[in-house]
Amino acid sequence: MKRTAPKKDRPNDKPGYAARAAASKLLAAVIDRKTPLDGMIDTEHGNPAYRALSPADRALCRALVLTALRHKPMIDQAIASLVDRPLPGGARALSHVLAIAAAQILYLDVPDHSAVDIAVEQANADPRNKRFAGLVNAVLRGMGRRKQKILAELESVSPIPDWFADRLRAVYGTETAAAIGRGQLQPPTIDLSVKSDAEAWSEKLGGTVLATGTVRLDQPSGSVSEMEGFAEGEWWVQDAAAAIPATLFGDLSGQRVIDLCAAPGGKTAQLIVQGAKVTALERSKSRLKRLEQNLARLRLSAETIAADMMEYQPEAPFDAALLDAPCSSTGTARRHPDVYWTKDFSDIEKLAEVQYAMARRALDLVRPGGIVIFSNCSLDPLEGEAMVERLLREGAPAERAPFPAGRPAALAPFFDADGAIRTTPAASLDGNGGLDGFYAIALRRI
Repeated sequence: MKRTAPKKDRPNDKPGYAARAAASKLLAAVIDRKTPLDGMIDTEHGNPAYRALSPADRALCRALVLTALRHKPMIDQAIASLVDRPLPGGARALSHVLAIAAAQILYLDVPDHSAVDIAVEQANADPRNKRFAGLVNAVLRGMGRRKQKILAELESVSPIPDWFADRLRAVYGTETAAAIGRGQLQPPTIDLSVKSDAEAWSEKLGGTVLATGTVRLDQPSGSVSEMEGFAEGEWWVQDAAAAIPATLFGDLSGQRVIDLCAAPGGKTAQLIVQGAKVTALERSKSRLKRLEQNLARLRLSAETIAADMMEYQPEAPFDAALLDAPCSSTGTARRHPDVYWTKDFSDIEKLAEVQYAMARRALDLVRPGGIVIFSNCSLDPLEGEAMVERLLREGAPAERAPFPAGRPAALAPFFDADGAIRTTPAASLDGNGGLDGFYAIALRRI
């Protein structure tokens, strides 16, 4: 006869429990093991607890984790204000359960009782945390009762962790650093790069055409892949700031251009649309496959090569190169708030060295007089201005080159004294919402 497992040993099937339990696990992986979130929420190869969820629960899980990460310093302070003493070191898992519940109570439209009840059940389900179930109940119910007072007290708390907040203040000043923090809390926009006729696609999809030609959707609803024009390959999702570097070459008609570190292919597509004969180089074969799939949907063609740019030897030098270099990604925290919690200042220093070597190599791949656009999505000048200054000071065969005439006037506020572009989440593009942080400069091979 088939025996039924005791209730306490069976998985909890209460609606929303699995999504919240998975969210707590993902948050723990980001904070405690510095695991990037994107890989864990991949629908094919991601975290097993996440992949086991229904599509609706996956969406809830993502919302919970992203909200908890985006507001983590505030959530930590709110919890600390409601406990008599810090949680013991062995209660790390419990701290993440509390953080996911607090994110719901303070920042999401979720009934408090649901957040509290499931958090208590999560505590009871873990032998290490069962003794804290009463504490979880008391803290979260108190948070619900004092919600408005707590939110008011948290208004002065920066959402950026101390290690990077200190760096931002040193580089940008207190006011701009605070504005970058506020910008991180704004919902990220959905921006589209279109193959042609931005105005028409803006009207069809309900958006605004920014000065750079990007279409910014006003109130997107539903899945991006189900929107008109996606299957036909008429546009692709790309933040307005990320779309700027590839537009800085000027006329590329007929020119041979190499896109280094090309995946997932948004900038490759831009270069093709601008008339270039593009070679897309990518070290990762899996990422190159994704790029090829994206280009196939867009009905665009490029030569694609799986190779390390540091070892790649072309038959002839290129007319131009785009190097969107790997970086700390601190400029993308609106979309990827885990970056602040998976990296530290030592990562910035290491990545600046990698970028230096890659920039020198990029210059070797273009003909004399050829242009290299160097860009990345870091907010730290060690990965931008300071790296380029060192490159030129130490004898790289390059000089700063002006971007071509005719650039949108809306970009003028983002140019620095050396002619490079620097955007931050503190600014907006012609008053139509925020931007990721990006740096880009043109270097001419000499």
